[in-house]
Amino acid sequence: MIKVLHTIDTTGPGGAETVFINLVKGLDATKFKSVVAIRGPGWVCDTLRGHGIEPAFVQSSGGFNFSYLKELIDIIREHKIDVIQAHLLGSSLYSSMAGLICRVPVISTIHGFVDTNEKERLMSLKTKIINLGSKKNVFVSNQLREYFVKNFGFVAEKSMTIYNGVDTTVFYPRKDDSIRREYGIGPEHTVVGAVGNIRSAKGYDIFLKAAKIIHEQHPESRFIVAGQGSGKLYDELIQLRRSLKLEEVFHFIGFQNDAAKVFNNFDIFVLPSISEGFSISTIEAMACGLPIVVTKSGGPEEILQNTKTNIITEKTSPIDIANNITKFITKINKKNLKIAIVDESCETKFSLKKMVSSYSLLYEELTNII
Repeated sequence: MIKVLHTIDTTGPGGAETVFINLVKGLDATKFKSVVAIRGPGWVCDTLRGHGIEPAFVQSSGGFNFSYLKELIDIIREHKIDVIQAHLLGSSLYSSMAGLICRVPVISTIHGFVDTNEKERLMSLKTKIINLGSKKNVFVSNQLREYFVKNFGFVAEKSMTIYNGVDTTVFYPRKDDSIRREYGIGPEHTVVGAVGNIRSAKGYDIFLKAAKIIHEQHPESRFIVAGQGSGKLYDELIQLRRSLKLEEVFHFIGFQNDAAKVFNNFDIFVLPSISEGFSISTIEAMACGLPIVVTKSGGPEEILQNTKTNIITEKTSPIDIANNITKFITKINKKNLKIAIVDESCETKFSLKKMVSSYSLLYEELTNII
């Protein structure tokens, strides 16, 4: 049996955190024994415990944290770990050092362009450590992999792509109007929705401005953003909504535990992002059979092709996004029904089973050569 240590240094809900959890619980228990090390209490911890997985807490905050490194080393030695699976830059850095010290292979998974930037302090040193300590650097899209190899010096020969996967036993088309009813949205309204935590890269200010254009043409349209948000950016978005006079039609509903239910309250899914490493919400929307409008922001154009039910906007502009969403609203209004076509790639290229299988094969490969 291969013993895998899974590490991540974030605690709240998000795409990388969802992949982290799905991978831990998805591995074949007859072949792999998972040990989990996380930063502390929060959504990740609660979700793991909900699946019967008890994580260890390691303190990973601050600058260089010697205690975090020591705790990882202690866990590796105590559990006789065979391979370390790290997610995001911080965990990858410390896991690479721990792997070097303990002579254990490390896989570092990078989830997005926003994981780092070219001006990040000591980035060249961090890259050298990860290149030295990681046997494989996994990226969730080809564009992301090429970007990190070109701009940060990640070793191309060690770098590979494994796409994130969607669980189609959870995400599939079904009738639900619970969220619509909660916000006074009736069957006569067309709901355009986005799912993702409120961050600048998500482009929700662009979505708000697009919503203004759409609502002027289609007063029956309504808009929802489901995702965790607080602080200055959230306050600025609320102020923008007020200035656009969209308070009654554009709803920020916060983080929702049941994302599949959220998607099935939408008529159209939109991803207005400026930057995306992959976009789990896009494949979840695909699995729920929604028509989709995404921006050309990195990962999404590897997921989708322009079709009758998918549109990739070349420009991240309110007018461009509004025009493309309006095409679907017009179709829905003419047919007076939902468009529901599940893309077959959700069961093949972007399936959870395929993602878990790809990581499993990598663990077996690395433990065989050590």
